[in-house]
Parts: sequence; structure tokens; C-alpha cells
Amino acid sequence: MSLYHEAAEILSSSSNSSGSLKSRVFGKKNGKAPPGQLYALVLESAKWSLVLKEVIEKTELLKLERKLTPTLALLLVHDLLLAKKGIALPQSHGLRACIERHKGRLSSELTLARLRRKAPTIDALREQVERAAAGEEANYPRWVRVNALKSSVEEQLETTFSKHTRAESIQDIVTKSGRHIYIDPHVPNLLAISAGMEFAKVEAYTSGKIILQDKASCFPAYLLDPRSEDGDVIDACSAPGNKTTHLAAIIHQHRPGFEDAPQTIYAFEKDSRRAQTLEKMVKIAGSKDVTRIGFGQDFLQVDPMAENYKDVGALLLDPSCSGSGIVGRDSMPELHLPDPLADGRGGGKGKPSAANANKKKRSHDEIEQGAQNVLVDDDGNETVVKSEKDLEARLEALSAFQLTLLQHAFRFPRAKKITYSTCSIHSQENERVVIRALASDIAKAKGWRILRREDQVSGMRDWPVRGVVEAAEGDEIVADACIRSYKGGWQRGDGLLCCRVCAGFD
Repeated sequence: MSLYHEAAEILSSSSNSSGSLKSRVFGKKNGKAPPGQLYALVLESAKWSLVLKEVIEKTELLKLERKLTPTLALLLVHDLLLAKKGIALPQSHGLRACIERHKGRLSSELTLARLRRKAPTIDALREQVERAAAGEEANYPRWVRVNALKSSVEEQLETTFSKHTRAESIQDIVTKSGRHIYIDPHVPNLLAISAGMEFAKVEAYTSGKIILQDKASCFPAYLLDPRSEDGDVIDACSAPGNKTTHLAAIIHQHRPGFEDAPQTIYAFEKDSRRAQTLEKMVKIAGSKDVTRIGFGQDFLQVDPMAENYKDVGALLLDPSCSGSGIVGRDSMPELHLPDPLADGRGGGKGKPSAANANKKKRSHDEIEQGAQNVLVDDDGNETVVKSEKDLEARLEALSAFQLTLLQHAFRFPRAKKITYSTCSIHSQENERVVIRALASDIAKAKGWRILRREDQVSGMRDWPVRGVVEAAEGDEIVADACIRSYKGGWQRGDGLLCCRVCAGFD
């Protein structure tokens, strides 16, 4: 039962909470429900809430079943009508019984709601719901990385995406109707496809042959480009695991004899719950045999001189940051809750008064203003920012941690390559951290330097958007070595969903 009560708690607080839905679910303390199942239930129920509100009000469910709250009704009706396995409660459970005794009427009202929307099938209605929930993301492609451990681009073009038409440019993906696919020119094994595909039912996705990973998120592992001569690899801040599995795929492609004395990937995640998500993803992607997960292990507590890490030659650092560059698919769809007093014949009690409408508007404005004053990092930690001084203080704290992480990585005796990246728009966490790291005593003692643009892998060398010279304290070489991405960017043909800065050291 905790699944529905935890989901109801998240939905009930969604109107006045900041941060991504994923960070709120996976960062939830003392939760009993599996976070993946909880996340899916909350997200899908919110997507369908406008339709389900109508269904619940037409049946007058909340008048007939007084023990139900609007939020619980929404969640339970969603699973009854739309979840493949139905309501996740025992057959004899009271909440399940009070919903299922109205199943016939609820099903009929869902059919009527579908017909009112001129959707010939439930799948057609599902497409409508997905488009409506997509919001801003509908203007972007869906990025898919083909997992080289299990498949190839050629195989996926012939199978999973056989009905997609090859696009001539990334713009075609979002401007043309129908299903289109585009092979990315910068990152190997990366595809951009038209929005709207339901991956939960796609075999290639459920089996780990393809992985949903935004283009900018692929930059760090691709820039690191670990090869057999680099030895073992560390992913310092690993969950949920996209970059960890990307590293494994790159290693596999560089060394076809993967099973013979393979390189080891050490993946650290200090949050034990997030580490479970990492473990699941590594297993699905087929990289479990070469990945050693440090459950609840803080990378900063790892001894660089320990025997286990004597052969570590490459490290990927994607640490906690302000998350100011994250946009897109993890946003919470607008929530529509059923009215307990709604008249089933008309679906409501008439138009709200002007006073009530103004009250709701003020409440919405207050929530929006509050959200603008809260900085949420990519771990879901919230900091109230009341002034520019508060923002500077928070960014300084984050950048100090990021610098400490980089300096710790410099200490591994056999390390040859390091990539450092954030999903932040702020130079304090990006170019300035790089400059400070290069100026540190450990960097000078070990001979670390920036990986110049001309020495980078071809796709990153050709990437046109570089660091900001002013942020790099006027050092043009460092700025040119840094790789930036910005949301949108159609003039560059990338169509990225998130901002990211990536830099390499060698």
C-alpha cells in the first residue's frame, strides 16, 4: 500500500515543490516503494490526469467512496484502467475493492472520454496524452544511444527503427510530420528520432540494446575515450549509470577481445539507493562483468594508492552541480485533480467566481515566484536563494567541492586522462574550476594539463561551441579546449535538451 500513499504524497506536493520529479522520487528518504515503480506511477498518472479527472467526476466516484482522496482516486483509477498489471494491491485490500466495484462504469467513461477526443483506439488516445504532456520537449528530438555491447546502428536501423525515414538534418526530426531518424555526426552510435515513440514496449529498449541518453550527456565518456593502454577506468559519481555503460561500450569497441583480461570500470555512488538503480542499469546494458560498483562509497574517501586502483588510467568526473542547465523530459506534467463535489451529469458545479479565479491566480503566481528563488542541484538538494549574494555563496560551495574532486582524481598514480563535466550554465562551476584545478599544486606536481582541442576525439574536436574566454580568465587555449552545449542551438544543428560543459585533462 505504501506505493500509492507515497505517490499521493509526491503528487500532493507537486504544486509547491521545486526540483525534477526524478530527483524528488529517487532522493526520497525512508521510502519503501521501489523508486522506479513509484516514478513511473507518478509520471503516468500526471500525464493522464486531465482524462482521468473527467472519468472520475462523471462516475461521481468520490461521492460514492468517501475514503478516497482525489489524489488516491487518480492513482488507483490510472492503474485499474491503464496499467498492464492493474492495481498493485492484494485482491482483498479495501482500497482496491472500492475502485474495482466501479470498474464497469469507469471503463465506459474512459471510452466516452476517448470518443470525445476523436481517438479511435486507446493507443491513439495515448499518443494524444503523450503529445500534450511533452510540452517544451516536443520541440526537440529524442536521443537514443545504441549500446555497442549488444547491438549496432545498422541492426537497429533494420529492426527497431525500420519504419523511420532517414532525415537529412536534425531540424527535420521536429519540423516534419511522421517518423524520422537522424544519425548524429558528432557522437558515434547516437541517433535522433522523432518524439512520440513509446519505448516501454520496445524490445531493444527493455533488453538494453538501446539507451535513452541525451546528446550532451554522451560528451564526457566520448571525450575520455578510454582505450586498452589506459588501463582501468573510474566513474566517480555514477548513478543512474548512462555514462558508466557508455564507458563500457566504448572500451568494448576499442578492444574486440573484451573478455580477455578486460579493463575494469570502478563506479562509485555514495547514495546506496541510487547505487541500486546504477546496478540495475549496468546489468541490463550487459556491462556487469566489467563493472565494480561501490555501493554507498564516496569517491573522495577512496585511497588513490590502494592496490585495487593501481592500474586506473582514466577517470570520468560528472559531480553534483547546480543543475541549472537541466531542462526537458524530467519535468512534471500539469496535474489535474478531480473535484469531489463535481456533478456527474455536467462534470462540475459551474464556472468559478471571479474572486476564486483571482485567488487561484495569486496562488499560482506565489508558487512560481517561490520556485524562482530555490536552487535545486542535480541530486535534488534545495537551497533558498534570496539574493545574488546567496547564489554566489551556493555556487562557491559547489565549485569548491568540484575542485576537491578534481584534485583527488589527479592523485591516482597511473592516471593519464580525466574528463570533468557539469550540467550547469554557471562559469563558476565550469571554466573557473578548470582554471583553478590547473593552477593547483597537485596538478603542477603531477604535470597535468588541459587536453587541447586539436588532441580531442574527432567529434569533440569538430564541435563548434567552446568555452568562454572571459570565464577562463582570458586563457584562450583553455577556453577553446572546453566544450559547451546549450539548450536548442538549431543554428548549430545539435538540438540539445540540456546545457553542459565538458573539459579533458591529460
